[in-house]
Amino acid sequence: MSERKGISHGAYGGVHGHDYIPYISAKEAMPEITVASLIIGCLFAILFGAANAYLGLKVGLTISASIPGAIMATGILKGVLRRNNILEANMIQSIGAMGESIAGGLIFTLPAIIIWGLDLRLSTIVVVTVLGGLLGILFIIPLRKFLVVEEHGNLIYPEGMAAAEVLVTGSTGGTGFMTVLMGLIVGGLYKILSGGFALWIEKPEWTIRPLQGAIFGVDVLASLVGVGYIVGIEAALYMFSGALVAWIGLIPLIKYVGSGLATPLFPSTILISEMDSWAIWSNYIRYVGAGAVASGGFISLAKSAPTIIRSFKSAMSGIGKGESTNKRTDKDLALTWVIGGAVLVFLLSWLLPIVNVGVIGALMVVFFSFFFSVVSARIVGIIGVSNNPVSGMTIATLLFVTSILRIAGFVGNAGMLAAIIAGGIVCVAIAVAGGAGQNMKTTFIIGGTPRSVQIAMYIGILASAAFVGLVILLLHNIYGMGSEQIPAPQATLMSMVVKGVMTGQLPWILVTIGAVFGVMCELMGIPILAFALGLYLPIHLSSGILVGGIIRKLVDTKYKDNEEILKRQTEKGILVSSGLVAGDALMGIIIAVFAGLNINIAFGKNIIPSITQNPITASIAFLLLSAWIYFFTIKRDNVSTR
Repeated sequence: MSERKGISHGAYGGVHGHDYIPYISAKEAMPEITVASLIIGCLFAILFGAANAYLGLKVGLTISASIPGAIMATGILKGVLRRNNILEANMIQSIGAMGESIAGGLIFTLPAIIIWGLDLRLSTIVVVTVLGGLLGILFIIPLRKFLVVEEHGNLIYPEGMAAAEVLVTGSTGGTGFMTVLMGLIVGGLYKILSGGFALWIEKPEWTIRPLQGAIFGVDVLASLVGVGYIVGIEAALYMFSGALVAWIGLIPLIKYVGSGLATPLFPSTILISEMDSWAIWSNYIRYVGAGAVASGGFISLAKSAPTIIRSFKSAMSGIGKGESTNKRTDKDLALTWVIGGAVLVFLLSWLLPIVNVGVIGALMVVFFSFFFSVVSARIVGIIGVSNNPVSGMTIATLLFVTSILRIAGFVGNAGMLAAIIAGGIVCVAIAVAGGAGQNMKTTFIIGGTPRSVQIAMYIGILASAAFVGLVILLLHNIYGMGSEQIPAPQATLMSMVVKGVMTGQLPWILVTIGAVFGVMCELMGIPILAFALGLYLPIHLSSGILVGGIIRKLVDTKYKDNEEILKRQTEKGILVSSGLVAGDALMGIIIAVFAGLNINIAFGKNIIPSITQNPITASIAFLLLSAWIYFFTIKRDNVSTR
């Protein structure tokens, strides 16, 4: 590839989409779908899918895969394979990003089946992923020219543009790949020493006896400090404030007021006086937190309603618009594939026993997938994938689908299964459509072939579906879904929504109290989701994330007077944090495999347990890791971190 400068100013607007000249001209033919790009892209999809499944079930958050994927793709192509092909790199990051998308769609919904005590099979996870992923990609195809080309300059697609910048800059060299790799190695090493060899405990906690035995703790995990750095101090503080309300406020209050009760208080079956903080959290606080998360989803959906309606109308009016040319950069999959794919998903959802949602459920799967995929593909152009209200759209879908299925005679466990599977297909479609929309923008800016990327993204979904499913089932078999180790916040919420509509047997007063907290946050201008997650999750998680946020604040403060250096060092910190998250998650999965095989490698528990099992030792190890992240981030490199 000949040497080029960065992308033009026209990439951000100022010219009509048809007049924009991409980084690689439409007249220039370069390999895109190659053996290397498919293999590396699928490996990235598996990597980011597994890591985000682990992280999402544990914390309720996922990390973006596009930018780390773009950096790693460029690094491998140039550093290992000795070729500099930006279209191949774009193909790799587009495929890899699908792993994150399907992980987010799956962990929001299907673990609810396990939480109900029912059997979730790998085949079910794969089928839901394959069907939802197909709809998510196909339904944006008729809209691509309108959303990406016609709306060029109006819809920014922030993460898609960031990935394009990384690909262009990375094609000229950089240390970004090594930065991510360093984080991955350190995160994995830290995890094996703590969670594997048990040289220190991962969940140190202290009892505050004057507050009815309240607990304060920290999960000393590399993934949490990495997430905290990525989301920043503000979001971390909001999460921590929700945790303080729950663990230092509500739990002691429930213990104080309820300790004199002579009978158990619903939904618990044991006396409050016999409960510790963890039991009170499990029996009461989780419902309050779920109510707060649900109200946040509804409020977000309500606030987004005008945008959603405008997005749908605008996108639908753009179907078929745009010039039909023979240019490589204008070629999409044919509309017949879209129609045929939708019919196929409808028939399979109706007739496949493993799905079993009936003809009405199948119709709703296709309808809601189409409606919210259109919304998702456009709304991420405004606010980005990270802020896409997937959970709110999924809750709305589940409420409607569950109600209709109940009216149609789908009741009991069969009705709940049908509702959550239908909702799972729609949720995957929503998440994939948002991620695919961002990838289409990157492809447009770079000058890739849309049809090739559309095909390759679905290959990535097929390749990673079983691996993401295996991670979900493995974590459940080792730790238990909905447990302290794997709380699965969104899936727990979805299980409550579906079961509540089907049976009405929920402590609605606790859910309502949580909803009031959500309304309070909205009235006070506090981001509801961050506060609600803190309210719902153990304080240990929020404390660990806060440490990462503090490190980010220290870096920002150090370079606040030099915007250029601040941007470069912040980017470096985000890259190493992404590596830490991936390294921690992947090593955590490996440790879980050892546990599943009954192979005990935790010899640290037998080596001076007064030291290895002491909370102070764990705190020191976490502080050393945090110090390393800070000093590694502020170290100035001679070249760009990309």
